[in-house]
Amino acid sequence: MEKILTKNVGKPNSQDIEVYLGGGGYKALEKALGMKPKDVIAEVKKSKLVGRGGAAFPTGLKWEFTRRESAEPKFIACNADEGEPGTFKDRVILLNDPHLLLEALIIGGYAIGASKGFIYIRGEYYREIETVEKAVEQARTKGYLGDNILGSGFSFDVQLYKGAGAYVCGEETALLESMEGNRGCPDCRPPFPAESGFLGKPTAVNNVETLCNIPAIMINGGEWYSRIGSPDSPGPKLYCLSGHVNKPGVYELPMGITLRELIENHGEGVKGEFKAALPGGVSSCLLANLDVKLDYKSVARAGSMLGSGAVIVINEDTSIIDVAKNTMEFFARESCGKCSVCREGTRRAREILTRFANGGGKAKELDLMLELGEVMYDTACCGLGQAAMNTTASAIRLFREEFEQKVRK
Repeated sequence: MEKILTKNVGKPNSQDIEVYLGGGGYKALEKALGMKPKDVIAEVKKSKLVGRGGAAFPTGLKWEFTRRESAEPKFIACNADEGEPGTFKDRVILLNDPHLLLEALIIGGYAIGASKGFIYIRGEYYREIETVEKAVEQARTKGYLGDNILGSGFSFDVQLYKGAGAYVCGEETALLESMEGNRGCPDCRPPFPAESGFLGKPTAVNNVETLCNIPAIMINGGEWYSRIGSPDSPGPKLYCLSGHVNKPGVYELPMGITLRELIENHGEGVKGEFKAALPGGVSSCLLANLDVKLDYKSVARAGSMLGSGAVIVINEDTSIIDVAKNTMEFFARESCGKCSVCREGTRRAREILTRFANGGGKAKELDLMLELGEVMYDTACCGLGQAAMNTTASAIRLFREEFEQKVRK
């Protein structure tokens, strides 16, 4: 497959605007500015592009909902927080091709009727922040940001916000709270950000990878894009492959390849014997079937979720109890504490898993943790609490005998 998202990765000075322009950069913006905003949105809808941050919501619909709102001003925000353990794809674009993101963000702003865009970037991404800030200045100098862009009458600018190390701020409403200077806690929805987002105004929030598909869609058309990969969720996908594989890395591949293809053909196989994999980082459920197709609907049918595409491979030498305990330690630390069910549930689960890891678990606690996972999924305010027990619950279902061996006699 011809590279779309990573076509400039590895090129000398790929971060520089002159290199980007030399490869046809900002031509998509020129084309979009010659179209009506509603026609830009129609092309994105035709592409069937869905969000790559985890929720897989149709991008064109999100833009359409935001544009329809009568309140002004409108905003577009790029989620570059990338806090999911096992996810490191967006930084590849931020470091190597920042103008691809900026071009996409400007097109999105034009489509929804926004004059201001934001990039909320993970605070630990020091080099990425520096690279994007430099790209923003270059774009302003060349007239791609600012007043009357390319003589179109459309004005748009971009501002960076640096995160403060909170995983929960990857959730869009917590991200917006953080941008407003508040504590990063998710809000209950509705209203959704498209209706009431940053400063209470209509705001479209899109992930880095999602946005970076837009220039190719503008140049080649939505119909062309819709024929790539899986018919249910077409286009390329950046898969982050890590864990017990011989060649970890970020791989741009058509949506819908199998887990086996990703690991064996691109990751050059497992170190040791395959046991299971987390297809969407620690928020997802374990999969033991290598022939699952890695698109949103197929992974969901298999009992997990693709999420951001953070594929973590686990071999037979690894204790599944340790895997569950490590993920629960993470979620207990990162819970914002707003929901008591998440705040207390993650702590209790961590305590129980610690006892199992030390050989002091109780048999009845296995079903208790499964029940806890169901309660948290049904009652937590945001995706963190809803997904926190996914790895643990799936570990109990798939490898219950490992837990039973650790039951205190």
